[in-house]
Amino acid sequence: MTDITITDLVIPSRPDAPDAGDFRAMIELGNRAAQIDAGIDDLDETAGQALPQWLDQTDRLRRGFVARRGEDLLGVAMFTTATAKGTASGELEFMIVPPHWESGVGQALLERLEQEARDIGRTSLIVWTLHPATKTDEGTLTPATGWGRVAPTPLSDLLAENGYLLEQVERNSVLPLGATLDLVETRLTESTAFAGPDYRVVTWTLPTPAELRSGYGSVIARMATDVPSGGLDVEEEVWDEGRVARRDAKFLAGGQTMSVAAVIHEPSGDMVAFNELVIGSDPTGVTHQWGTLVTKEHRGKRLGTIVKCANLLRWREVAPGSPKISTFNAEENRPMLDINEAIGFVPASYAGAWQKRLQ
Repeated sequence: MTDITITDLVIPSRPDAPDAGDFRAMIELGNRAAQIDAGIDDLDETAGQALPQWLDQTDRLRRGFVARRGEDLLGVAMFTTATAKGTASGELEFMIVPPHWESGVGQALLERLEQEARDIGRTSLIVWTLHPATKTDEGTLTPATGWGRVAPTPLSDLLAENGYLLEQVERNSVLPLGATLDLVETRLTESTAFAGPDYRVVTWTLPTPAELRSGYGSVIARMATDVPSGGLDVEEEVWDEGRVARRDAKFLAGGQTMSVAAVIHEPSGDMVAFNELVIGSDPTGVTHQWGTLVTKEHRGKRLGTIVKCANLLRWREVAPGSPKISTFNAEENRPMLDINEAIGFVPASYAGAWQKRLQ
């Protein structure tokens, strides 16, 4: 590995800027790696979508590293972490494809990222790996939660060799949008009647209306505490109105459209559930379901079904050309998976969450 050089990733001002070559290469490598590991191309993104997240690092720090042997680009890796004081955890991501896994570049980039984390005081690292939906009985990996399993990949092998533990498995599910949504309409009607008059649905397309930013931020923040995370070190983060506005602006700057369906608890005025659907600038692209949550205090009222179904029905008007919706949920999160399966979602791939606590 002595002939591998690692340099800092240049963050360009535009995806087509003269110095944007390595940034575009990172996105292309990431897409190819995801296609190889997950066996699908649903997770592709564009440089235009990703760049705004790098240009505004108010809330999350992002650093990239490019590995080369001579003029040959072997791989790219990135380190992200919250900027809030006292943050102890960070996430790593690797963009490497065959045949470069045999070059030693994975180990070189991993060591560089771990040193970066130590240098800024991070003590816990999480890495997500992608895996195909097809499972085999031989050589499968089971997480610490005991829920789900995945087949090994070069990245998971690298992580295991370096002391990372598989803590959790998430299921990536897809819902084809070409068929009728009669079942969704029925589920929404039934669930709304079950929840009763104390709960009211609100919907919007980004940017978030000023009067909803505070409540929206409060439920986004609950994703750290109210979603199953196994043994992962998931830290609480502050989501005030300013952070919500900054997040909205980055989605919009990346040419993305997001629809949000939320539930307001009328007696308290609190936002207690939400669901997000987002699509890139291509109206015929895959829709991604981002956050979905019902706060712990309001579970058992079918609010998860309400926000998912309300947003799905709204999405027919927002992005009628999208062929499918893709979403991720922890395998142990049976209540949310039950909702997905009842609507028609089916497994498409899996993801593994690996963690290492630095010494």
